[in-house]
Amino acid sequence: MPDGTATAHLLKPKLATILHEGYGAEAFQKDVMAALTVAVVALPLSMAIAVASGVPPERGLYTTIVGGFIVSALGGSRFQIGGPAGAFIVLVAATMARFGLDGLLITVAMSGVFLTLIGLSRLGSLIRHIPHAVTIGFTAGIAVTIFSSQIRDFMGLHLSGSEPGPLLPKLVVLVEALPTANPAALAIGIGSAASIFLIRSLRPNWPGMLIAVILASALTAFLKLPVETIGSRFGGIPSSLPTPHVPAISIALLLQLLPAALSFTLLGGIESLLSARVADGMTGRIHRSNMELIAQGIANIFSALFGGISVTGTIARTATNVRAGARSPLSGMMHALFVLLFMLLAASLASYIPLSALAGVLLVVCWNMAEKAEFARLLRAWPTAVVLLATFGLTLVKDLTTGIVAGCLLAAALAVMRQRVPEEGL
Repeated sequence: MPDGTATAHLLKPKLATILHEGYGAEAFQKDVMAALTVAVVALPLSMAIAVASGVPPERGLYTTIVGGFIVSALGGSRFQIGGPAGAFIVLVAATMARFGLDGLLITVAMSGVFLTLIGLSRLGSLIRHIPHAVTIGFTAGIAVTIFSSQIRDFMGLHLSGSEPGPLLPKLVVLVEALPTANPAALAIGIGSAASIFLIRSLRPNWPGMLIAVILASALTAFLKLPVETIGSRFGGIPSSLPTPHVPAISIALLLQLLPAALSFTLLGGIESLLSARVADGMTGRIHRSNMELIAQGIANIFSALFGGISVTGTIARTATNVRAGARSPLSGMMHALFVLLFMLLAASLASYIPLSALAGVLLVVCWNMAEKAEFARLLRAWPTAVVLLATFGLTLVKDLTTGIVAGCLLAAALAVMRQRVPEEGL
């Protein structure tokens, strides 16, 4: 069977190719098991990412169900799993705080339109040229920012006012609130994170995140611990998808949202194609980058219509899908249906989940997201170290877009300098 290199340029979903080649019962059975495995991982993670993004937990589930289904059905990768991603937490939270839910949904839809146009223009390959040091730098910066955003729920802190968005003011406020820490919430948070690491070490094939959240919820309910839960903060989650809704749109609002939409587009393209490349490396297959961007764009448009947040290819869930034996995009489509089944049958159980347990889940995500060994390796050579630290620092103190743009410009300037030095020495 060819690896897909010859057809990587096609604007044709991989699902159509696979169905044309032939799809049997054995492949379907493997896809079902992979889908169930990924759904078990996606369930707690989707809610945790939504809460950390400043929206109710069901918004993360809507994203997984609607966006995840479309990414797999229309995408250019056999194994890509779409859904809400930790990398978007900072952007989603900032947009939500400034423009409200309708503004956020319009921003997500706008980014979907942009991603679709990029794919249709066959510009997806350009995203691959972003320097590796820039990618590692902004990923580490996002991980630190997400970590800081989870301290409040992880420790059960009570703030006198709203939590600042910028990192340094946020840390000042959190330090001042340390005397209000809730020992029970802190114990649940630490226990959840420790359980995930322990299960991953001893039983790597077990769904550590889901097990940790279930145990934390059971302990909280049985011992009647005084900790905040999804039920106490949000009143639970609905048991069905909402009716599609189009927010009120104006030219003035679109212009206001344009910078945020461009940031969503840039990060969405990078994350999705990085995830597809990870799947390629694990399977020896080649994805269709432009078709993948088109699918991501359409998925974001429909996610917004159903009240979901940003959709992107998710590296951890995609890798889980591959390791679980997936054979086709049907595994990703069925993983979305399994999450929908949970909403239909067991949504009420989510009310018992402690927010500190979800914070513990995201702290593990942050630890895994920050590629510590690769970060240290890039520091050994001064050109990559300069690009890495500039991207990392600006992502922390300014924003993601500034970090990426500055890192790319700096990398380009250093590349030009390295080419001129040998020429001047001749």
